[in-house]
Amino acid sequence: MQLKHAICRSIPDSFDRAIAQNRPASPINVQIARQQHQGYVRTLRSLGLQVTVLPGDSALPDCCFIEDCAVCADGTAMITRLGADSRRGEEQAAAEALKPNAHLEWMAAPATLDGGDCLRMGSRLFLGRSQRTNAAGIDRLRAVFEPLGFEVIEIPLGPILHLKCVCSGLDDDRVLLAEHTISPEFFAGKRVVRIPAAEAHAANCVCVNGTVLLAAGCPESHRIIHAEGLDVIELDMSEFRKADGSMTCLSILL
Repeated sequence: MQLKHAICRSIPDSFDRAIAQNRPASPINVQIARQQHQGYVRTLRSLGLQVTVLPGDSALPDCCFIEDCAVCADGTAMITRLGADSRRGEEQAAAEALKPNAHLEWMAAPATLDGGDCLRMGSRLFLGRSQRTNAAGIDRLRAVFEPLGFEVIEIPLGPILHLKCVCSGLDDDRVLLAEHTISPEFFAGKRVVRIPAAEAHAANCVCVNGTVLLAAGCPESHRIIHAEGLDVIELDMSEFRKADGSMTCLSILL
């Protein structure tokens, strides 16, 4: 799947109040987060993507994590109902940005789903059932995408926040997976590329047309991915990790 466009959202002044499962050792530095986000956007543009950056909203501290707001495939965008109450409303700006280029579908209560729980690989949609994505959300996604020819594969996550906290696609045939997280058997028919559990956060990476954006400071993951014949660009994600965020969270890729 050749990527051409990315939708991102700026860091709001309130980002230091973003949700975190565990209190970080040091508070989120909003200014550093903005610098890191700008580096992320510059890198996407350097790889040939057209990047749209939506304004942040201080009423929505987590709004830069725009991936959670939609699942997009083959000209259809399912606008999600986010699993955390405090994040509801983030999806409106994403929907407006997607409307010119996609057919929009919507999700209603009691369904919840975060886009970070959905990994597309070719005609398969791997979907984590998590703290943020419930059975009704999965049913809604099936109703939208199965008629379009997609196979939806549910993966129970237990305590893992999002599916893509522990895996991401290197292309339509290879999945990067942190060891000792979820069973590789869920990815039957795909080539599983394992990275060490100690670098689990590196399993969330963004692959743009043969180049992988990887969290900085993960040398073994860098080596493993490079050995797969892929170029690697490391980016500092320190402030986003404090808010349970990762590389894919910051964009919707089309």
